[in-house]
Amino acid sequence: MALYQNIEKTLLNLPTDTVSDERKTTLQPLIDFIQDKVTAQKEVRLNFICTHNSRRSHLSQVWAQTIAHHFNIKQVFCYSGGTEATALFPMAAETLKNTGFNIQTIAEGNNPIYSIKYAEDEHAVIGFSKTYDDAFNPQSEFAAIMTCSSADKGCPIILGAEKRIPITFEDPKAFDNTPQQAEKYNERSLQIATELFYVFSQIKA
Repeated sequence: MALYQNIEKTLLNLPTDTVSDERKTTLQPLIDFIQDKVTAQKEVRLNFICTHNSRRSHLSQVWAQTIAHHFNIKQVFCYSGGTEATALFPMAAETLKNTGFNIQTIAEGNNPIYSIKYAEDEHAVIGFSKTYDDAFNPQSEFAAIMTCSSADKGCPIILGAEKRIPITFEDPKAFDNTPQQAEKYNERSLQIATELFYVFSQIKA
């Protein structure tokens, strides 16, 4: 099923030629993990992990699920978690909404639950803050993708992870409550999308 039009347009305009050789080297273990699973016709489980599961890990989860769909790579299941649970930061959700995702709030409270849809007839990504080992997430045979350096350093062992892959991004939180906030969140979201687009573009189904 087709992605929402604005998301498709965003993906087709991503500057994938800007992914540096250094970043390609960083991304290669993730490409290898996905390719091995696809070749073996096994489920691809990706758990994106940062400290608070509030910004980068959610952006990575949503974009990875969306881009796998774009490339028609089957049996890809994307998750996110933190070393502690806080809340999905509203600006992260707003950034995705502005890119074309259909976002609904399912439950209010200190840790709201969001339905994040990238296509009319596909399952929504359920977005809320949780620890990486929450029952909502896989407990075995997954890749733990560390999206922030503090979680990478603070979590030497991710139980159940088949592979641990550090792919860290700068935290847009540094620009919270500044005039550049929306611009910087969008910039980080598009960087994550660009690099994950490169990753999935390398997969031979």
